[in-house]
Amino acid sequence: MDPICQTKLPHLPWMDPATARLPGVQPLGPGDSWLMRDDAFAAQMALRDRLVAERRGAVIAALPGSEAAVEALYVEVLYRLAADPGYDWGEGAVRRPDGVVVPLDPADRLGTLARLVQEDLCLLEPRDGEHVMTAAILCFPASWTLAEKIGRPLTGIHSPVALYDAGMAARVQRLFDMVRPERPLWRQNALVYADAALHQPRPEAAPRREAGAEGRYLRSEKQCLVRLPSCDAVLFAIHTFVVQLSAIPPEALRQMPHRAPVT
Repeated sequence: MDPICQTKLPHLPWMDPATARLPGVQPLGPGDSWLMRDDAFAAQMALRDRLVAERRGAVIAALPGSEAAVEALYVEVLYRLAADPGYDWGEGAVRRPDGVVVPLDPADRLGTLARLVQEDLCLLEPRDGEHVMTAAILCFPASWTLAEKIGRPLTGIHSPVALYDAGMAARVQRLFDMVRPERPLWRQNALVYADAALHQPRPEAAPRREAGAEGRYLRSEKQCLVRLPSCDAVLFAIHTFVVQLSAIPPEALRQMPHRAPVT
C-alpha cells in the first residue's frame, strides 16, 4: 500500500522559537481552527473508515461516566462542520468533502466523529486534581496504544516520556486547568520515522530503536487543547501530518534537533 503523505508540512515547529521549546504551547490564532482539512483528507479518511470498521476496539474507547463529555464533543464538532462548505448536510447524514456519505448516529457519537474529521479526538476530564482520559478516538497513534492510556491521568499517560518530569507535569496540568473555551491552545511536534504508516500502536514495554539512516519520513502532530463550552472536559485534538523528508527544505532539515523512534 502506498504511504499516505501530505505534500508539505505547513509549520516547521523546530524552526520557530515559540514552538521549539517544550512544551511549546501557544494560543491558537484568531483565523486558525483546531479542525482542518489538507491534501491527504481523502486517503486519511478512507483509512479511518477501515479502522473503525475492522479495529474499532483499538481506536475508540469510552469509560462509563463520559457520556456528557462525548455528547458535548459531538455537538461542538457538528456545529463547526456545519459552517464548512465542503460538507453537504442531508437528512440524518453528511456527505464528506471526498464524497463519502456518513450517517449521523447519536447512539454512536464517537464512531460518527471518527469518520467525519481527520483529527483524533481525546477527552480528558478533571478527577482529583488531575485530568484523566475518559474517552477517545485514536486512529493514528504514534507509538502508543489507546488501551494503555484510557482511564489514566496525565502523569500516567506520559510516564514513558523521559522529559516529562514533575516540573513538566505541573506545567501541563496548569495548561489544562487554564485553557478557556474561547481561546484554544496548540503545539506541534516533528519526528523522523522510517515507516510512514499512520496507525502505529506500540505498547509501553515494546523496545524502541532509532530511525537513523532508515528515516525517510517526517511525522508531525498539530495538537490542540480545547475546553468544551458546556462541560469541564478538555479536548486534546491531534492532526497528523506525514511528509517525505525530501519535502522539507534542506537547511531546515539540517537543523532538526533529534531523530524519532521507530516502532
